[in-house]
Order: sequence, then C-alpha cells, then structure tokens
Amino acid sequence: MTRKAFRIAVSGKSGCGNTTVSRMVADTLGLRFINFTFRSLAQEKNLELHEALALASKDDWWDREVDRRQVSLAREEGGCVIGSRLAIWMLPEADLKVYLYAGLETRAQRIVKREGGAFEETAAFTAERDRQDRERYLRLYGIDNDDYAFADLVIDVTSLSPEEIASRIVKRVSPDTSETRDET
Repeated sequence: MTRKAFRIAVSGKSGCGNTTVSRMVADTLGLRFINFTFRSLAQEKNLELHEALALASKDDWWDREVDRRQVSLAREEGGCVIGSRLAIWMLPEADLKVYLYAGLETRAQRIVKREGGAFEETAAFTAERDRQDRERYLRLYGIDNDDYAFADLVIDVTSLSPEEIASRIVKRVSPDTSETRDET
C-alpha cells in the first residue's frame, strides 16, 4: 500500500491532542486531514455550537450524523488522517489505529491552557464529559471508549509535546503495514 492511500485513525479523550496531532501528521505525510465535528455541523445548519449541542442532547441524529460524515470522508479515495474520539472504532479498516492517552489531571491542565478557566472546574467538567461520552457511545454504538487495547499504537501523551507525539506516529507509517503493532 502506498502512503498516499494510507488511512490513519487517531482517537483519545478530550485534552489528549487528537486534533492537533492529527493535523500535524496529515501535514507531514501529505495526507488529507479529517476532523468533522459538532462545530462543523452547527455551522452548516447556521447554528451556534451551544445550540447544536443542546439539540444533540435530545436527538441522536446529531451524533450519528457527525460520525457518519467523518467516516464517509475518510473512506473517499486516497489516504487520510482522521482525528476524533471514536475514529479507531468507527474506521476499523484504518491502516494504523492510534490511541492517545492521558489521565484526567493532565487533560484538564491542557484544556485550561488552551481555553482558560479554573483547573478544578475544568477537571470536574471533563470528568463529567468523559462519563457522558462513554454512556452515549455505549448506547449509540455499543462502543466502550475505555477499551482501546486493539489499537495498533497507544501513546501516553502525559509528558510529550504534540510534535513528539506526531513524530512517533509518522515513524510508524511504512509500506509494510504488518509492522504496525506496538504499545508505547
């Protein structure tokens, strides 16, 4: 398989760097970057993000549509890097499935650095979001996002920069896809 047809799926919980790292990997490898989100769908529907999230809390269509669109884009001809919380589960045919891991404290610190706010409130919000996401993914798809043992590459991102994480992923991409199993 040529690198141009290579599909990489990157997942992890909020604050792990899915979007940043996926974009860096795509840029480095010259692949399409796919990150269709609730924000993207809200813009299409001429809604504010908070309005779309409120609708999504009452209607599964929003989750299913975001996930369907991401997977559809990833399955188009040519290689890509898809970054989302469920990418490694929703794109089982990905040539490389990467899970980014960090504990709640690390993720909350990163979110505060990115978005501002108080650490304690951000940590509580992130823990509740993790709980709600897990329940929703189990209900909608039967996916337990705490079970990522099948990923080809698990990276503990706690003490790594986005550049270091992206570099580890890029180093794993080779024409011989049989050599993609490793835990880091």
